[in-house]
Amino acid sequence: MGGLRSKVEIQNLRMEFTTLSDGSLLALDGINLQIETNEFLTIVGPSGCGKSTLLYLVGGFLKPSQGIIKIDGRVVVEPDPSVGIVFQRYSLFPWLSVLRNITFGLEARKMSRKERTEIAMHYLKLVHLEGFENKYPRELSGGMQQRVAIAQTLACGPEVILMDEPFGALDAQTRKLMQAELFRIWEEERKTILFVTHDVEEALCLGTRVAVMTARPGRIKSVDEVSFDISKDPDEYMSNPDFIRVKKKIWLSVKEEVKRATS
Repeated sequence: MGGLRSKVEIQNLRMEFTTLSDGSLLALDGINLQIETNEFLTIVGPSGCGKSTLLYLVGGFLKPSQGIIKIDGRVVVEPDPSVGIVFQRYSLFPWLSVLRNITFGLEARKMSRKERTEIAMHYLKLVHLEGFENKYPRELSGGMQQRVAIAQTLACGPEVILMDEPFGALDAQTRKLMQAELFRIWEEERKTILFVTHDVEEALCLGTRVAVMTARPGRIKSVDEVSFDISKDPDEYMSNPDFIRVKKKIWLSVKEEVKRATS
């Protein structure tokens, strides 16, 4: 995959937290992972294995206890404008319109209101929300709010997007629609995406590779290349024998770690 240098390089990563009860908690240990430019990497694993912690480390929101994270060869030491993040809960300002939510991250830059509006309208169109620019978050459904959150992140022009269970709070039907929508956006924008999920099926239908993490302390157990195109018919892959085979393999691997985590 990729060229001579990976987009994101994670080397010997270890994260230990200080706790009030027993002094320390080892969340991640010995993580080594490379993510290529334009790759869509999905990450699955049992609850509490450190998936979200890994994202926050890549985003520069946490400092590792040991190891190095590089983006385009630069060591991550703090949050960087080249990295955007989409959370499970919609990170929108309820007192701002949809348009102002999307332009908010651009307002610190030296660009005119016209330029900011043009960028925001481009991404509103990309997420199929033209005509909603003057609405407020409370007037939108959960799926629509998450589309605004994705547009908000894309408008800032990140090269790497971190997504922490962005569809976890949505109902099953909306979730499937949003998966197809995100896959379409990724095909158009070709950003490098790290996507955390508990859902093996979601990981398979979105990712170009799927990484499975072990029970805490989180390590990379396996990484599988996948290629299920859900853009044409989101339901077609469900009956694909290859999809069923890979889903079973990865689910059994995750299930093994869930048992370890709860034993």
